[in-house]
Amino acid sequence: MAIHTKLLTIPTKGKGTVEITDSVEAALRESGLRHGTATVFCRHTSCSLVIMENADPSARSDLEAWLERLVPENDPAFTHTMEGADDMPSHIKMALTRTSEVVPFSEGRLLLGTWQGVYLWEHRARSHRREVVVTLSGES
Repeated sequence: MAIHTKLLTIPTKGKGTVEITDSVEAALRESGLRHGTATVFCRHTSCSLVIMENADPSARSDLEAWLERLVPENDPAFTHTMEGADDMPSHIKMALTRTSEVVPFSEGRLLLGTWQGVYLWEHRARSHRREVVVTLSGES
């Protein structure tokens, strides 16, 4: 079994999802591996990863709006607010979602469903440069 690791730097524009499927697929092609699993891991505590529909952007918009209602900013019960009103809500949103996803691959292609994409979900209001580690384990 071989292992290949790639560090992706993903720029965000503030709250919202950024599709990174193409970058994960590029790392897979670079690895030369044909069969195995891709582990995608986000190295931050205020953004997360999600596999979500990539055909209709309203599905992601609805999900983002729902999580905003679930964990609103300016909750008077939050004490961790040093970096602003979105500080604690971003950490809670990360904890409620995921920091990693595992996707199988075969014949050198991710085995995502027809309408699935891998997304980095930025929970902070301002833009960031996020690091995502892709670790591919498998055989050529």
